[in-house]
Amino acid sequence: MSKHKTGTHKEWLDARLELLQAEKKHTHQADDLARRRQDLPWVRIDKKYEFDTDEGKGSLADLFRGRSQLLVYHFMFGPDYTAGCPSCSAIADGFNGSTIHLANHDVMLWAVSRAPLAKLQGYKKRMGWTFPWASSFGSDFNPDFGVAITEEQQREGGFEYNYQNEESFPSKGFGDEVAKLAASTGTDQPTYTRERPGMSAFALEDGVVYHTYSAYSRGVDAIWGMYPWLDRAPKGRNEAGIWWRRHDEYEKR
Repeated sequence: MSKHKTGTHKEWLDARLELLQAEKKHTHQADDLARRRQDLPWVRIDKKYEFDTDEGKGSLADLFRGRSQLLVYHFMFGPDYTAGCPSCSAIADGFNGSTIHLANHDVMLWAVSRAPLAKLQGYKKRMGWTFPWASSFGSDFNPDFGVAITEEQQREGGFEYNYQNEESFPSKGFGDEVAKLAASTGTDQPTYTRERPGMSAFALEDGVVYHTYSAYSRGVDAIWGMYPWLDRAPKGRNEAGIWWRRHDEYEKR
């Protein structure tokens, strides 16, 4: 017997129509937030960044591949990792189907990580992904965009992530589970947490690259494909800690 409240169809419909008004308000608020993101001032990038890609070395401008807009997912895969972060991997599972549509709408979507390209290519093959993935190994790109810290910063604390100073990376409520995530990448917790998740947006006009937007931590929830579905499931996210795995690590049911 369900412990959740039950009712008649009319009771459900009355409650659903009331909820619909709140959902419409939320949609309009989301539309307004999107406009505000687009209204942020663009910041010119004069620093030269070099990336290793499947096609060879390239600049940040080269990642646009003839488009005027670039979206970068900062994928946690450090130089010492033996496998990508499981959380980033769950997010990246949703990229394959989107890249073709974005590319034909003047937007390139890339993942960028600090691991050497050969590691990224091997893991990409394991996961069955086709989206473009660049290595920023040896570049300042990741620290400049707030998704990598040094061992010294980690020891001293007080580094900045998600536009605020913090002492450590693990989100509240996860505790020792972050150590499990680290182990699954072949590293320890300090090494694992020197990488950070996030996304950044860029524009290219008249040969000049501009930084337009970045989001971190739960700011990337909206691109984590399974969560919009779970938020509409009968029991919601129904989670107590980290439950997800890489897609090839679940037991078949």
